[in-house]
Amino acid sequence: MSTLHVCPLSRLASTVALTGASHIVTLINMGTPVERPASIPVSRHLFIGVSDITEPLEGHVLPGEEHVTRLLDFVHGWEREKPLVVHCYAGISRSTAAAFITACALSPTRDEQAIAETLRRASPTATPNPRLVATADALLGRDGRMVAAIASIGRGAEAFEGEPFMLPLA
Repeated sequence: MSTLHVCPLSRLASTVALTGASHIVTLINMGTPVERPASIPVSRHLFIGVSDITEPLEGHVLPGEEHVTRLLDFVHGWEREKPLVVHCYAGISRSTAAAFITACALSPTRDEQAIAETLRRASPTATPNPRLVATADALLGRDGRMVAAIASIGRGAEAFEGEPFMLPLA
């Protein structure tokens, strides 16, 4: 079974090493230095320079359709033989949104609520970025079900950064 692993930037190298991941998705502010582990070729590392915001804010990059489209294209190209690691700075908002979006995209008949509940059990701090989720919901034609599912699990526990966790795809 393929798995998604979510972690903060500070645990990227150790999470890739521990899981044997073949692909990485980075969602982080532009200009933040990210050292790609040597085991991951450039072609298997998607960097999305986006801020963790839900409304326009001067000096920041608002998540949008182009970011989610790039994520969806990348994960559809992942052969799923080895794990995928998704990270942001804290491993709480952008990365958990991307993991939820990936699980929904790669399991189109799986119930969004079940995926959201699995996410909450895996990470008590997960607080998926609602703008990323809403954008993906529209692109995937989920008719608001992704948004509702994430709203139902509520905000995660407060933390400076989340603990790495695994989200199964099925």
